[in-house]
Amino acid sequence: MDEATSRPHIPVLREAVMGLLGCHAGGVYVDGTVGGGGYAEAILQASAPDGVLIALDCDAEAIARVQQRLPAYQNRLFLAQANFADLPHILEEFGQGPVDGIVVDLGVSTFQITDSARGFSFMLDGPLDMRMDRNLPQTASDLVNTLSERDLTSLIRDLGEERWARRIAGAIVLRRGIGPFTTTLELAKVIEKTVPKTKDSFRIDPATRTFQALRLAVNRELESLEQFLAQVLDLMKPGGRLCTVAFHSLEDRIIKHTFKEWSQSCTCPKNVPQCQCLGQPLVKLLTRRPSRPDPGEIERNPNARSARLRAVEKWERDTN
Repeated sequence: MDEATSRPHIPVLREAVMGLLGCHAGGVYVDGTVGGGGYAEAILQASAPDGVLIALDCDAEAIARVQQRLPAYQNRLFLAQANFADLPHILEEFGQGPVDGIVVDLGVSTFQITDSARGFSFMLDGPLDMRMDRNLPQTASDLVNTLSERDLTSLIRDLGEERWARRIAGAIVLRRGIGPFTTTLELAKVIEKTVPKTKDSFRIDPATRTFQALRLAVNRELESLEQFLAQVLDLMKPGGRLCTVAFHSLEDRIIKHTFKEWSQSCTCPKNVPQCQCLGQPLVKLLTRRPSRPDPGEIERNPNARSARLRAVEKWERDTN
């Protein structure tokens, strides 16, 4: 058993998520990013004896891991290696209609971070990969070694919100003159030498934002989130609940603005001259402000420190 497998998986804000999902017997639920199966197990327990869970993950290793972890629920658990943006097709494949609740955790799992072969961590030496789905054609190494200095600057600045993006991109291109980047530590060391030391350097590793940016780009995570949000309400029953756990400010911003739009009394496009939606919001906000981990949870699980949980409940439209 390797380090990634032996480490315990700790689902972030598990109690808060379960409180908001409100699982019940006979319900149909979706875990769009099953990861280590922490939410999945809790949902299956809370929806006993006949609740159903459809669990997705881009990572084939995550699907295999959950199969091994939850054999007792095989009659109520349906697993698929897929991006949560493809949820409409997965529900159709399993013959499931609108669901009672959905949860998506947009973070990288403990198993992915601690497996050096996956290339997500700037603290472990491994191939510069970062693909959640190993079938994706482009790796982080491809981006680092082929993008122009201008495009690298834009990627690191826009997706990593890195103030030193231009300097980092320049250092990467300069280092490429010696040879291509192949490992995580090669890239991390270049960034460390490039970013000026500040008081935040002791709190946030200099490579953090660049690695986040590359991961988001490789896996097209923001695009997947936007596609998912554009169709998810049609997949939920009236009264169905959606919970999202975001770790990156860009993801949380997209969710926050989308939920705000859904909760407004008129949701018609601005170019429609007359309200067609009867002035009713699409959802009820269950979290006016995002729920955050308390100090005790952060101490137990430092990876939870940036988590933001938001939730909505779909309202039934009055057509009279």
